[in-house]
Amino acid sequence: MKNHSTLELGISTFLHTNPNKGGVMPCERLRQAMEEIQLADQVGLDVYAIGEHHRMDYTSSSPAIILASAAATTKHIRLSSAVTVLSSSDPVRVYQEFATLDNLTNGRAEIMAGRGSFVESFPLFGYNLQNYEELFTEKLELLLKVRSSERVTWNGTHRAPLNNTGVYPRAQQSPLPVWIANGGSPESAIRAGQLGLPVVFSIIGGFPERFAPLVQIYLKAAQQAGHNPSALQIACHSHGFIANSFAIAKEKYYPIMADQMNQIGKERGWATYTRSVYEEALSPRGALYVGDPEYVAEKIVRATNQLSLTRFLLYVDFSTLPHRDLLRTIELFGTKVAPLVRKELARH
Repeated sequence: MKNHSTLELGISTFLHTNPNKGGVMPCERLRQAMEEIQLADQVGLDVYAIGEHHRMDYTSSSPAIILASAAATTKHIRLSSAVTVLSSSDPVRVYQEFATLDNLTNGRAEIMAGRGSFVESFPLFGYNLQNYEELFTEKLELLLKVRSSERVTWNGTHRAPLNNTGVYPRAQQSPLPVWIANGGSPESAIRAGQLGLPVVFSIIGGFPERFAPLVQIYLKAAQQAGHNPSALQIACHSHGFIANSFAIAKEKYYPIMADQMNQIGKERGWATYTRSVYEEALSPRGALYVGDPEYVAEKIVRATNQLSLTRFLLYVDFSTLPHRDLLRTIELFGTKVAPLVRKELARH
């Protein structure tokens, strides 16, 4: 695998607004996002990633546009979707948008493709949920074809065919990075491995170590398809919050986390998110990266070693979290956590 001493660290967000529950209006949240991206760049983080959502409580329906707004005010940070809901998107348009972003940023754009954690985009854009799997498979095929060829001939079921059609502009990076998002599906891990694509595991509950078998499935599928496992990239995306002390972080984040998880849980039939669930997730083995910089760094190192990670994305953004605390988390992540993590990984 890639040398862990070069582990990339970044921020993922859905740009939570939810003004009805103490959040801010979309215009303010988008201005805040510019602050976050610029700060993340300044403190040396590697990635800022925005997830596509089509709900009232998020303002991230167009990640490429938002990321492009930060292109001129950042120098080094990579700008990615997290995820692009490929099943309900036009792959040609997705490529064009991120190729444009790539040229604006001198080669810093990435696509994270997935099915999405919500399904509002399917009826919004006229797709049938009964075609959930088929849509993703077909559209990923087209996206990769457009990525690899300037002129494309392609025929599928859910989109008009292309006959030696040029797709422009071309990305500055060749190829434009396309990651596959995985919420715990072996089939998705196998597909990513067979295609030789980097994978991002969304780990928002339980123990990260439980994803180790998925990592092995992914690597085995890649090797059997003729790809070099040592060249593959593996990331995870998990919730977290960083403060100067463990006690402050722990107490401040619990009501925020519980409110959000219970709000989504009502829609999905989840059990109530309780203090005991929170405490377990907060433990050294858990999937919640909350605490002081030393504790968060220790947990990231543990997950990196368990899952052979080359990238770790921290999701902090909830509507009831004061923005100053979100900015402070980004600052501590870049200036305190990142050096600790890299120093420890370099030792091994």
